[in-house]
Amino acid sequence: MPRIGTSDLTVFPLALGGNVFGWTADEQTSHQVLDAYTAAGGDFVDTADVYSAWAPGNSGGESEQVIGSWFAKSGKRDDVVIATKVSQHPQFQGLSAANVAAAARASLERLGTDRIDLYYAHFDDESTPLEETVRAFDQLVRDGLVRYTAISNYSKERAAEWIRIARENDLALPVAIQPHYNLVTREPYESDIAPLAATEHLGVVPYFSLAAGFLTGKYRTKEDFAGKDREGQVSGYFNEAGLAVVDALTTIAQDRGTEVATVALAWLQAQPDVVAPIASARNTEQLPALLASAELELSADELRTLSDVSGKVSAAA
Repeated sequence: MPRIGTSDLTVFPLALGGNVFGWTADEQTSHQVLDAYTAAGGDFVDTADVYSAWAPGNSGGESEQVIGSWFAKSGKRDDVVIATKVSQHPQFQGLSAANVAAAARASLERLGTDRIDLYYAHFDDESTPLEETVRAFDQLVRDGLVRYTAISNYSKERAAEWIRIARENDLALPVAIQPHYNLVTREPYESDIAPLAATEHLGVVPYFSLAAGFLTGKYRTKEDFAGKDREGQVSGYFNEAGLAVVDALTTIAQDRGTEVATVALAWLQAQPDVVAPIASARNTEQLPALLASAELELSADELRTLSDVSGKVSAAA
C-alpha cells in the first residue's frame, strides 16, 4: 500500500472520485459504489465541498453529504481515508483564513465526521496572502480537525512558496499535490510539478486520470461523444495522436486480457511519486476495470510503448 508523501497515511493505489455522487449517481447508487469499492480493499475517497454545485438543483456539498450518509450507514469511517477540498463552494469561495475555517467545519458536518484526513486547497486564491492561507490550514491541524494538508491546481512557483512559508514558520507542511495528469495530458505536470513533488516528497494524486472517459476507449468516433455531458472535455483529445494512445492501450489490454481503462490507470500508478490516481464510477459496473489497475503491473516495454506514443500528443497539441 503506497504512503501519501511524508504522512502516515497508507492507501489503496486507486482513489475513488466522489465528483459523481449526488450528481450522475444518486445516493443509493453512490452507496453501492462505495460498498463495492471498500469490499474490494479500497480505502481512499476523494471529494470536494463544491461537488456538485454545477448540477441543476444542486448547491454544493452533495457529494460530501452522500459520503456522510454512507459513513453513518456502513460504520466504515475509520476504514477510509477521506480527502476533501476548499475554495470553490458557492458559500465558501476563496482561501481567506475565516473562509477556510468555516468551510472545513461545514465539510465536517456534511461528512458526519470529526476530522478530515487530507484537506486540499482546491484552487489558488491570489487575492488572499498565501501566508494567511497556510496559517489557516495549519490551525485546522492544530485544532485536530484536519490530519494532513495538501494542494491542488497550484503552479510550481506558488506550491513552492506555500512550502517555504510553512517550513520557515514551522507550520503544517503539505503532504500531497493533486494535478491534472494522464496519458494525453502529461504537461505541464511532468516538467513543472513532478520535480517539485520529488524534491519535497509530495504524494501525487492525479485527477482526470482517464481524461473524462477518453482513455477508457469508448470514444472512437465523434458520434460516440456528440451531445454527451463530456463532449467538450473529450473533443480536445480527439485527434490522430490521441487516438494512437487509445490504440496502444487497446493492444496492451487485449494482450493482458484486461480493460483499456485498467491499463491507462496502471501506467499512471507506475509513474514516480504517484500514490493513487483518482477515478470515478457512477455505477458498480464501472468499478472492476478501475480496481483491477491495483493488481496490474505493466512491463518496462509496455510502459515505454505508452510513454512514447503519448509523448506525441503534446507535440501535436
